[in-house]
Amino acid sequence: MPIVRWAAARSPPSPRPGPRSSRPTAASSPLSEVNDISDLNPETYARFRGLRLRPALDLLARIPALPMGCVVDLGCGGGAVGPALASRFPDRRLVGVDASPAMMAEAGQSGAYSALVKADIAEWTPDEAPALIFSNAALQWLGDHDRLMPRLAALLAPGGSLAVQMPRQYGAPSHRFLRDIAAAMFPDRFTLEDTHPVAPASHYWELLCPFGEVQAWEAEFVQHLEPTPGAHPVRRFTESTAMRPFLARLAADEASAFVAAYESALAAAYPLRPDGSVLFPFRRCFFVVTRPD
Repeated sequence: MPIVRWAAARSPPSPRPGPRSSRPTAASSPLSEVNDISDLNPETYARFRGLRLRPALDLLARIPALPMGCVVDLGCGGGAVGPALASRFPDRRLVGVDASPAMMAEAGQSGAYSALVKADIAEWTPDEAPALIFSNAALQWLGDHDRLMPRLAALLAPGGSLAVQMPRQYGAPSHRFLRDIAAAMFPDRFTLEDTHPVAPASHYWELLCPFGEVQAWEAEFVQHLEPTPGAHPVRRFTESTAMRPFLARLAADEASAFVAAYESALAAAYPLRPDGSVLFPFRRCFFVVTRPD
């Protein structure tokens, strides 16, 4: 069994809200402030596990030879990538880092990790300089990438690599509709930033080239989503990720109305195929920076 421990906190965690028995009050804080990744639901997130894993395997294929040191799966979630990392680097200590207790419990069941660390991935600091920091679809939840990415690169051992994959779907209908509908239905509930959380791949190349050799690229995955009775497949895909911060601000009746409006918009943008499935283009950003020896 992997060792599970708490990382030392740099600041006290934000208090969790108590039980909600009435409609939420209006909030003026930015939507990004409810992008809490400490309570992701493993079951809903895993519904499209294969589609979410494919980009991670593509990223893994671009990692060069590593120096001595451990491998860190930063934002490991339920451990979907753990077995692939353990297979690629069988003689390395594999450490999973995540903020969600439920996800970490699932990651522990994979048997891939030497240790699991519960930590805020924005402020996490390793006990030893890693040979590889690997992060698949996690860092898009965090802001200030111009500070975050250089900080992570600086943590690497000489010759080590930082490998990152993040969705870059902000302008796609699947994500734009969420903001548009929220602004129309609940204008006093959200402050919607007009900035993309993930920059173009070229930005990360420029940002990280002082740290070593950089590979950076983008790819659009044409995802075939199987029929999901009772819901549009794209809604099922986003409800465990992009939709979460919106629903967190809404009471049950508001959430039902919000989802109904979202479903209606999706039907026009992503028409169902005759069998009820849908093609869902999804853009992702990748980069690998390798420090000099």
